[in-house]
Amino acid sequence: MDDAPEKDGSVQSVDRAATILAYLAGAGELGVTELARRLGVHKSTASRLVATLEKWELVEQVEGRGKYRLGIGLVRLAGTAVAGLDVVEQARPVCRRLAQETGLTVNLAVLADTQALYLDQVAGTSALQSYNWVGQRIPLHATSNGKVLLSELSPGKVRDLLGDLTAYTSRTIVDFGVLDAELARVRRDGYAMAIDELEDGLAAIAAPIHNAHGEITNSLSLSGPTFRLDDDRLAGLLDVLVPAAHEVSRRLGWHQPA
Repeated sequence: MDDAPEKDGSVQSVDRAATILAYLAGAGELGVTELARRLGVHKSTASRLVATLEKWELVEQVEGRGKYRLGIGLVRLAGTAVAGLDVVEQARPVCRRLAQETGLTVNLAVLADTQALYLDQVAGTSALQSYNWVGQRIPLHATSNGKVLLSELSPGKVRDLLGDLTAYTSRTIVDFGVLDAELARVRRDGYAMAIDELEDGLAAIAAPIHNAHGEITNSLSLSGPTFRLDDDRLAGLLDVLVPAAHEVSRRLGWHQPA
């Protein structure tokens, strides 16, 4: 067996890990000994690779059989990727129109583990900065997008997901009791706000995007400098943001309750 390290061992390990996933996809279940034989490596090497994949839930051990199969982590990754691509395609024309109409930055986000992940962004004509947030992750409790994505979870699930509430500004919510009340308001009103909570001088509002089953899968937000988004302006923006989020939801197969 050829188990000698190549020039770039990290690349070799990635290649072997990906090959293990491909073998399991084809065979359904395989033991470490068989995986080592197919890879042409020592059993200890295969065992280390499988242990790393298991840590990330990309594989899981079949109870009582000593073999491995593909894990739930792959399902989550695949689901997020497919849903993300689909919602970006459906939301893009709505986001462009919203940015043009309001002059603000429009962001589309999804829940990704313990944070919100930006899938798409369209900057409006009055945006003060052109930083591209696509692919960036943001905290859930300190952002309007995050609050929307948390709003359907139970208080216990929110606590398990977040662990601690980090303070980013003096206005960041750092008490779970306060956060519970805020999320209850988001569920009731159908939108979330975050004023100077993630960053001083930054204000944002967000509305939920639903899938065909009525579940909140994404959030759509408008953001800009706090000095431009007073209470009256924010209230007026809701009149265009919420219908825009509903339009994206309908494109994804959601039927608004009567």
